[in-house]
Amino acid sequence: MSTVDVLTDQAMVVLQDRPVVALSPWLSEAIGECADSGRTLQLVTPLDSRLSLPLRTAAAGAGVQWVVREADSYYEGLTGRPLHWYRNTFEPVPEARDYASGFTSRPSAPIGAQLTLVYRIRHSSEGDVSGPIDRLMQLLTGKTPGGWGPAEPLEYSWQGDRLTEYTRGRASSRVIVIGTGQRVAQALCEFSASGSGGLAEVSTVTVGYGPDDPPPLQHLPSLVGALAAEQTVASLFVQLTPGRADLTTEPRWTGAPAPVALAVAGSVAGPAGMPGQQVGPARSPLTLFPLGDGRSADGWQRHRHLMQHLQSPQP
Repeated sequence: MSTVDVLTDQAMVVLQDRPVVALSPWLSEAIGECADSGRTLQLVTPLDSRLSLPLRTAAAGAGVQWVVREADSYYEGLTGRPLHWYRNTFEPVPEARDYASGFTSRPSAPIGAQLTLVYRIRHSSEGDVSGPIDRLMQLLTGKTPGGWGPAEPLEYSWQGDRLTEYTRGRASSRVIVIGTGQRVAQALCEFSASGSGGLAEVSTVTVGYGPDDPPPLQHLPSLVGALAAEQTVASLFVQLTPGRADLTTEPRWTGAPAPVALAVAGSVAGPAGMPGQQVGPARSPLTLFPLGDGRSADGWQRHRHLMQHLQSPQP
């Protein structure tokens, strides 16, 4: 159980002093209340706290801010921007020209790589919706998911039919799914109602790898092809982010994400100098475009070039 420590017209301030702060049911509800009232939820933690992946994802969006307390000062946990309390909310320090010292300090654990795959699928008005995340988790970890729920800790053991019932009974929903393999794997699955009773799904699956355990990027074409053989995928984006293998986030700089590949539905020609590889069955192929090694920022330029080509009218 948590409480609101400060409530103003601009912010709801919640103090959390624990090693790992997760997206609890209470915090999830507080985020919703802030969205309805136009406030920002400002989560204040000490320097040695970490955020779970679902809460870190929330903090990266609008409406939630991670405020880190370092001695007598504060900074934004995901950017290192110094903050101060001003006019009933935490705001950036106007005269600050550098990152907070805590943000640039050495991480407390070895930094490996987090492999992230984001896929988009449209489900029909009937049938199971758990198949794509179930299959992708199996492909990435070798095992079926272990559980799911809207908040942490997860409320339900893995039952695809129960997940389907939950998501089809709502106009929109977001659920967390965890893996059970050797490596830590989590997914954030977002469902929203579409036309004719269908559901649009956008799911982000992340697997943690240690510094001596590189992600098997060479197997990406076969993995994407295996997923496409059983699921009608609209698109799938892959990137690597430096980070802890346990998928928690420290309030420190560990490196920027970089793209690896993008797969789109159909047999699609890429721009000049960027050939694609067809994967999956002939009846519903995907075209996979390599973008980089997941470590070089140059991959974002190739990603922009490819997206401009795909979005432009084709002759």
